[in-house]
Amino acid sequence: MNQKREQLKKKKRIVIKIGSSTITHEETGSLDFMKLEKLVRIVTDLRNQGKEVVLVSSGAIAVGRKTVGLKERPEEISLRQACAAVGQARLMMVYQKLFAEYNQVPAQILMTKYTMINDISRKNAQNTFRELLGLGVIPIVNENDTVTTDEVEFGDNDTLSAIVAALIGADMLLLMSDIDGLYTDDPNKNPNARFIEYVEEITDDLDQMAKGSNSSVGTGGMSTKLSAARIAVDAGADMVISNGGDLMNIVRVLEGQSVGTLFCAHKIKDFKLLDYLKTPQYS
Repeated sequence: MNQKREQLKKKKRIVIKIGSSTITHEETGSLDFMKLEKLVRIVTDLRNQGKEVVLVSSGAIAVGRKTVGLKERPEEISLRQACAAVGQARLMMVYQKLFAEYNQVPAQILMTKYTMINDISRKNAQNTFRELLGLGVIPIVNENDTVTTDEVEFGDNDTLSAIVAALIGADMLLLMSDIDGLYTDDPNKNPNARFIEYVEEITDDLDQMAKGSNSSVGTGGMSTKLSAARIAVDAGADMVISNGGDLMNIVRVLEGQSVGTLFCAHKIKDFKLLDYLKTPQYS
């Protein structure tokens, strides 16, 4: 176990997924600028170490709904898309300003499932990521909620981040969540729930443990994180679920410390991302 954690120090191409609940205040739904600034500092320091970093950031709908004065996440798709249009612009403006303070250049990439299932679009996206990373740019990815529909949406950024990791050949995926990692049961409801530090293989038993999201701002629960893990580890990337309440957990994971739940990569020969997107679990 310790040896597998030690290997995380050597990761060079890292995808970090940040959930809405990590970058917003629970009480108000407004952006948490202190946490955003810390996140930007951490990502910049990883870049200064010579690592390539892609940030998959939720929060557009949450920010947008707060901006236009809605108290709850809207159910109507057109209203969600309107909130996303407002929120994504504001969110990227914040990222641009914060990264500029550290002389870093971010880029916005908005994706839909069509981007991945269409061969030409998928290849173009892959080429764009390659060029951006080669230029030292930090891609900031989100689902294009403004134009996507229920039929062609990823539905959560856990899945999207795993798809991005597979697409760009990342060797590490970090899911920063509102929970410490994977448990045998919901620790908020069951005090006897046992923490799982290490997962060698994703089994049916693990699927049974997965619970839905408890967050009022996010969309992904533990089941979506297990689905993301399947893609990531099969594509050859180690994956860690860790608590985004303390963003220094990103640093701790990449220092090889025993933080979060580690899913170990076991790259499948002839891995094809499109095969996963065609299965009922992801479609």
